[in-house]
Amino acid sequence: MLRYIYGDQLKAHERLAAEMFRDRADQFKVRLNWEVSVDAQGFERDEYDDLNPLYVIWENADGTHGGSMRFLPTVGRVMVNDHFPHLLGGDSISSPTIWECTRFCLSRGANPKVAAALMLAGGENMEGFGVEHFVGVFDARMVRIYRRIGSSPEVLGQEGEGRTQISVGLWHFAPEAKALVAQKAGLSPEISRLWFDRAFGSKQCAELAKVG
Repeated sequence: MLRYIYGDQLKAHERLAAEMFRDRADQFKVRLNWEVSVDAQGFERDEYDDLNPLYVIWENADGTHGGSMRFLPTVGRVMVNDHFPHLLGGDSISSPTIWECTRFCLSRGANPKVAAALMLAGGENMEGFGVEHFVGVFDARMVRIYRRIGSSPEVLGQEGEGRTQISVGLWHFAPEAKALVAQKAGLSPEISRLWFDRAFGSKQCAELAKVG
């Protein structure tokens, strides 16, 4: 199932959170050889985890972490502005209707449908919080995954070639795209929405969207 958990709520999901941070270390440090920090617990965390982001987590039937990603509104500090402004021509992105998505992570051996389920959750965030676009930095490996699940971004800028290419992308999630991604995830749009509403409640989301 999909879980929506803010950073300050992770203590209530201790096992799931620990597995998420360890799977992030495995993916980004071990498999992708990124220059990320891993602590003594084997957790991969960065400064953006301290900003109370919203985590979307796929929880397997046995309670283990299957995959996850992290969201922050671009009106505050975000990775793309702090570390990749050169890919935006020196500009920055700041809008209440644009959120940054980072740390898209899949556990080893994750069901291929998990990636689509996470993208479906991104669409729920858009609909629930009045978000129009997501922005994020991705590497060449992710291009195939995005294409497979039917959610390819508009590329705003990139550097490098081949496997080392890094890009900044902008995602919009039209209703027809949501239906396609739900099909790829093997989930009904109704159950996806139910999980979102259980986390936030439709009335609360409407109020948060007005504030944003």
